[in-house]
Amino acid sequence: MNKKKVIIGAICITLLLVGIFSFTGKSSSGNMHLVTANASRNTITNTVTATGTVDPVKKIDVGTQVSGIINKIYVDFNSEVKEGQIIAEMDRVNLLADLRSKEADLASSKTEFEYQEKNYERSKSLHDKQLISDTDFETATYNYEKAKNNYTNNQSGMQKVRRNLEYATISSPIDGVVINRAVEEGQTVAAGFSTPTLFTIANDLTQMRVIANVDEADIGQVEKGQNVTFKVDAYPNDVFEGNVTQVRLEAKTTSNVVTYEVVISAHNPDLKLKPGLTAQVTIYTLEQNNVLTLPNKALRFIPDEPALQAMHILVAENIREVPAGKKVVWVNEGNKLNPRLITVGTSNFNITEIVDGLSENDEIAMDISAGMPNMPNGGPGGGSMFMPKPPGGKR
Repeated sequence: MNKKKVIIGAICITLLLVGIFSFTGKSSSGNMHLVTANASRNTITNTVTATGTVDPVKKIDVGTQVSGIINKIYVDFNSEVKEGQIIAEMDRVNLLADLRSKEADLASSKTEFEYQEKNYERSKSLHDKQLISDTDFETATYNYEKAKNNYTNNQSGMQKVRRNLEYATISSPIDGVVINRAVEEGQTVAAGFSTPTLFTIANDLTQMRVIANVDEADIGQVEKGQNVTFKVDAYPNDVFEGNVTQVRLEAKTTSNVVTYEVVISAHNPDLKLKPGLTAQVTIYTLEQNNVLTLPNKALRFIPDEPALQAMHILVAENIREVPAGKKVVWVNEGNKLNPRLITVGTSNFNITEIVDGLSENDEIAMDISAGMPNMPNGGPGGGSMFMPKPPGGKR
């Protein structure tokens, strides 16, 4: 019995030692590996995000300059109209009464003017012959000038009344679509200090724009002509494209936040974009296509010689003096790291353009890791799956 216990104890101790060796007996370099990335061609982008509102490119508020009752309305929301088309009429009873009154005043003033004109001519003729006094001639002249001014004034009043009568017929100033109707038949409108808006007409809904509010910290990167993509909640799976057409200089301050308006053109051939939709805008302030790039991490790599030697990787002597404008990267060539001077260009948060010093597919050291082996090129395309893609993709 004691012999059996001794055998069982010996087996347990052996298993324990084997387990300990399995976990701790390996060299610390057994799981270490060199993380590398290949120099590859990619697109470098920087973006600015903002929120904006979809709006028609040309939108006109149609109003009236005369007060009165809306007698007839010939259009409704979403009605297509042509330039000059009658869209509403106002009640003309009072306007016609004003016209008849002005016509009577004009006729009376004309008669008075013609009488005083003849009287003036007679008085002038007699005065030239010294048959009437200066006082009589001055009185005739005064009556003539007064009648003339009154007649001219009534002519102007007549033009105003006729124009007001024309204003009673409300026409569309452009070809377009009625996007708002603010009145009903029988409603009274008063044209006082401001013209009341009756209709809002958008010129062409196939050409829209987005007015985006860009933060003051980002506005310095935004320029006319830059590509833009944006999404709206109404169509979450669609990505719309446009271009920056204007960067407005006036600042807007809301809750102590300063923003600037950026106008973005947007084609809308299928009429999905509707006025007033909120757009989540991405402006591409930097776009470098098909340039040789490296992950930014490769530019910060410093060789750890003891760790690399444990992985049987040799390290060449480092470059003692790095010229201004140059950077050093380490190229893996047959398990040997060689320093290489390179010139870099534009960069974003993930990758940097290599202007010279490297060739495509050169293997560059990035890190020493104890985790899983690295993916080629530091991941697909050397970029991040979380970064927005440049415009030109599938909508």
